[in-house]
Amino acid sequence: MLSAEWRTNISGYSAFSIPHSALVVTMGKSLPVFNFSQIAGTLDSLEQQVKRFITAPNDGRTVDDFKPFLVALNLTKRCNLKCAHCYLDATTKAGGGSDELTTTECYRLIDQIAEVNKGCLLVITGGEPLTRPDILDIARHAVAVGFMVVFGTNGMLINDRMAKKLVEIGVMGVGISIDSLDPQKHDKFRGLPGAWEGAVAGIEACKRNGLQFQVHFSAQPMNYKELPDVIEWAHTLGAKVLNVFFMVCTGRGEELTDITPAQYEEVLEYLVNCQDTYKDMLVRARCAPHFKRLAYEKDPDSPITKARGYMGGGCLAGTNYARVTPNGELTPCPYMPLSAGNIREKSFAELWEKSDIFDSFRYPHLKGKCGDCEYSEICGGCRARPYVDHGDWLDEDQWCLYTPKGGEKVRVAFNTAEDFDGVWDEAAQTRLSRIPYFLRAMVKKGVERHAREHGIAVITVELMEELRKKRFGNEAPVFKF
Repeated sequence: MLSAEWRTNISGYSAFSIPHSALVVTMGKSLPVFNFSQIAGTLDSLEQQVKRFITAPNDGRTVDDFKPFLVALNLTKRCNLKCAHCYLDATTKAGGGSDELTTTECYRLIDQIAEVNKGCLLVITGGEPLTRPDILDIARHAVAVGFMVVFGTNGMLINDRMAKKLVEIGVMGVGISIDSLDPQKHDKFRGLPGAWEGAVAGIEACKRNGLQFQVHFSAQPMNYKELPDVIEWAHTLGAKVLNVFFMVCTGRGEELTDITPAQYEEVLEYLVNCQDTYKDMLVRARCAPHFKRLAYEKDPDSPITKARGYMGGGCLAGTNYARVTPNGELTPCPYMPLSAGNIREKSFAELWEKSDIFDSFRYPHLKGKCGDCEYSEICGGCRARPYVDHGDWLDEDQWCLYTPKGGEKVRVAFNTAEDFDGVWDEAAQTRLSRIPYFLRAMVKKGVERHAREHGIAVITVELMEELRKKRFGNEAPVFKF
């Protein structure tokens, strides 16, 4: 059930315009740190705009709702491929980088994240994370601290020995990228002959050794028509999740052509309909908040939107998600090279809780049709696209074709307790506590609703398991309860 939300890239952003002279497109350089005092003279009423972000949205959220439940650790630029779309502009396997966080610094970072929320999911990625010599030690430390850990990888370095090691350490699973069922197309995009064969071999090694896997697919003009076949192929292989990523052309991907807004909408509509077709494999759109709007239009009671209390809906950047670069910069998402600061200089907790950048994502004042849209609270648009286009991550997302119809906003359902007079027994409470933070509230509400409707006074592990099987079938849960 809980493997639903492994991610290696997530985007979505909110803030105000910054002149391009204040931004640095980074290819191995330090990221631009957002410093209000340095650029206040270039933007009229900047401080006034910032103060506007500190107005609570009145949707029931508290500071606890802004805990990170997903942190991507880009721990190396080393890579054995040269993918055309890489936002990190990853370098060769031998390159690495003299400024990468050391093993000790990675341990300290993980410990600091635990101080903010030990219940979040850590995605270890790169570059290709398995090229970093100490990466298994880092993963082992994260698991020992209590985190759920997954890897984002191209799969080429996963053989039986590596898969077995990852399982022994306690890594929950891996996400492996497949961009076409045509090996030549995949290899060309990934920059190396044999990349497709290596990725599939990695998937098979995971299957043989009991390591859960999901498939990642980057939608592009050259492959988006293949999506139905890729989804069926992934389902046949036994993937738990199929994530479709919608690129934001940055990093090495700046020179790529994105799919058109019309193609974007076409693919998203197809993915929404897939929810009913593949009951035992979750099919999700990533870096495409409009997916939630389409899901709500199809079914206002859809469990995958914030309107039903699902914290993973819409854009997460800066609110419940962050990315750490190989040299320690903390950014709201991989597609926006805008740093709140460096974890070598300030702790993760201080950057997460006191950054003006992150506050601007939590209380955004969106512009254009995104600000007018009735779905702004469950979608919010992709904040990276206007940022990459002209530096204003508060502006409207021009890849969305929807025209707002006005009327009342579709509200986010946070902290709305069920009218339930019963109790959870101790074992059920323990199992609930082991469910990932971002799913816990939704699971609790769903179980309590079922109990109330059926006159059940005590919630037990047996009831939770019955409901899990009803939703996901008889397979054993991915997570150890």
